[in-house]
Amino acid sequence: MGRLFWKCFLILLLFIAVTVGSIIGATSLWRWAMPQAERSFEAEKLELVFGGLATALAKQDSRSARQLLQAWPQHDPLPATYVLDASDSELLGRALPAAIIGDAKQRAASGQPFSRRIQAANGSSYLLFVRSDDLANMLRDAHIKPPPALLPITTALLISLLCSALLAWRAAKPIRQLRWAFRELAAGRLDTRLGRRLGRGHDEINDLAGEFDGMAQQLQQLVGAQRRLLHDVSHELRSPLARLQAAIGLARQRPDPARLDSTLERIEREVERVDTLVGELLTLARLEAGSGSVSRERVDLVELLAAIADDAQFEAQALGRDVSFSSDGEFVAEVGAELLYRAFENVIRNAVKYTAEGTRVDIRAHSSAAALQITVADRGPGVPQHALQDMFEPFLRIDEDGHDSSGFGLGLAIARRAIESHGGQISARPRDGGGLEVSIVLPVQ
Repeated sequence: MGRLFWKCFLILLLFIAVTVGSIIGATSLWRWAMPQAERSFEAEKLELVFGGLATALAKQDSRSARQLLQAWPQHDPLPATYVLDASDSELLGRALPAAIIGDAKQRAASGQPFSRRIQAANGSSYLLFVRSDDLANMLRDAHIKPPPALLPITTALLISLLCSALLAWRAAKPIRQLRWAFRELAAGRLDTRLGRRLGRGHDEINDLAGEFDGMAQQLQQLVGAQRRLLHDVSHELRSPLARLQAAIGLARQRPDPARLDSTLERIEREVERVDTLVGELLTLARLEAGSGSVSRERVDLVELLAAIADDAQFEAQALGRDVSFSSDGEFVAEVGAELLYRAFENVIRNAVKYTAEGTRVDIRAHSSAAALQITVADRGPGVPQHALQDMFEPFLRIDEDGHDSSGFGLGLAIARRAIESHGGQISARPRDGGGLEVSIVLPVQ
């Protein structure tokens, strides 16, 4: 079970404990607030006796009062009840010390419970009381009566409502935040993040917020890359199109047959440049869309790499450079041969292009049961440390000393996406002694 389950379970358990504790606390407060002489069943029964005696005495029915006094102790072990007339004579003739009589009169005068004066209809006065010692013993051994049923019910209802409201608010808060975040994202505000609004936590809701933030970040990067790509494509197309327009304009202004061939050659070069750019953009778009539609065939990648190295060697010798290739076996896999050929060729030709004159590009292929590892190392000016990751982005050309900025900056971007579409990785690092070393790892397909 997840962390959210245990959090809800503990919260509900806490709410139940709070509800039970509140009921117990309310009952205890009720008992504490009630006078001690009214908290027990015995006190309630004794109050009934007092009420009956008071009624009988008020109606001058001393006979009924005497019978009640004689009969009550036989039915219930309540404290003995006494009735004194105006001359301090007890109704049943029981002898009482003067101290007890004085105490009863004092309690009646101060309005204490179970000691009261009764005024009869004929003007006679009676003192109805229970001795203090007997009353104290009764209260000490009394059975406390429960509070009214409405008190615990009302307390439980109020606490349950409060706890339910808190739980509902707590449960609905992240949902409200998610709803807000989705609205913001749908409105195009791709910098919306949920993590900082929900705070730190370790349950499924926070995990969902983390997934949302990752999705939003990925969308922001993809949209940003798309916008940059559109900007860069328009920029790259503008230059050859401007040159085409200029060449056509010159041809129209000065229709010189002697210059016609050179003008047509220039137009042809610019058209080829645009065609090359469009081809590379189509390849990049196909790779960005995924490799599911790429036809695959079974080829030896080491043999494919050797063929590219041979072609690069012929080109390098014309520039006063050299290419060295070494491998330790074959690596046969079912891959998109055309894409990987394009990727390997871009990396190797890039190394031949930037390596210094009179130096050598070293290509090594090491095959194992799990993967094929390829390194292409040159002796060029290298790439700054901060740009090693960005160099595989489209249209990025790093103009350092010795770098030729010709081209569209799509070669390495195509190479990275082709390698990644086969589950591989491509990276670059500075080479010991100067230059750049590109590493490619392709797992077994």
